[in-house]
Amino acid sequence: MTEQLHLDLKTDSPLIGSVKNDRTMMVWNFFGLTRERQDRLPIYDDGTIRIEVKAPVEEGVANIWDKELLIYLASILQDRINRSEPVSSEITFTVHDFLRVTGTKVAGSAYDRVEECLRRLKSTTIYTNIEVGGEGEDGGFSWINDYKIHYRRGKNGEKIMKAISVDLGRFLYRAILKDRKMLTYDPGYFELRPLEKRLYEIARAHCGKQNAFKMNIEKLRQRVGTTMELKHFKAELTKLSQKKKALPAYGMVLSDPRIVRSIGNIRGTKPPGRAPLKSYLVFFFRLDRMAQMPTIDQAPLVDGDEAPDLEKF
Repeated sequence: MTEQLHLDLKTDSPLIGSVKNDRTMMVWNFFGLTRERQDRLPIYDDGTIRIEVKAPVEEGVANIWDKELLIYLASILQDRINRSEPVSSEITFTVHDFLRVTGTKVAGSAYDRVEECLRRLKSTTIYTNIEVGGEGEDGGFSWINDYKIHYRRGKNGEKIMKAISVDLGRFLYRAILKDRKMLTYDPGYFELRPLEKRLYEIARAHCGKQNAFKMNIEKLRQRVGTTMELKHFKAELTKLSQKKKALPAYGMVLSDPRIVRSIGNIRGTKPPGRAPLKSYLVFFFRLDRMAQMPTIDQAPLVDGDEAPDLEKF
């Protein structure tokens, strides 16, 4: 289905401002990290926050690439708020603009993938006790309530796409309007692999204006939402930490906790033996503040949802 926009259809695109998303959507994982069809994700439950995600097996749960469309829609909504324009949960946009923002090649198959994405976002059901907009509720919700693909018929009877209208689900819509915790994404986010996308979001959400923070490796694995074993997760983090600028704007270091506790040792010698895998810490820091970077033992430990000093809109 090709796309051709007519003047009789008013859209909210193109996106003029920067790409943004609600901080809650960055801290916690609600999306599959693979393109393989999954009818559910592993339940996240740390004793305080619980997240359960399910979908019909024929559709599968929304994945990390589907999330890009929600990020785009959230950015359009925030852009309208910033310009003091009327807002609604229904957003109309052109696929061409969405592909432009996410750096996706414009091709016929891209339009088909967007329609598949819409189907997954609508059919996925989320159950969580996370409160947004100062309110909590029991029950399930979907990322979008409804969508419409506007088209006209060409000379040969083929469908020619004009635009898409999406009714954003209440969870994200309420978070944007009431919580006002929108954070800007680096444009390089869309070029990252799924694991790197999640690591970037977690770094972005917890660093804010502070220079650094650290998180237990098992806690981080759960926040990322990966199903890989902890030893493989650690191996992936080790490889990423050795790459130059693996994450846009942030650096990352794995730390043996025994060395952290003995950081006052001038030589920083490694104690004998091997540290338990689950005791390792992952230290995130801002690349633009290397001169002010604290030592690992000085950086705050993130265990829950400790919100840093957030940027202004």
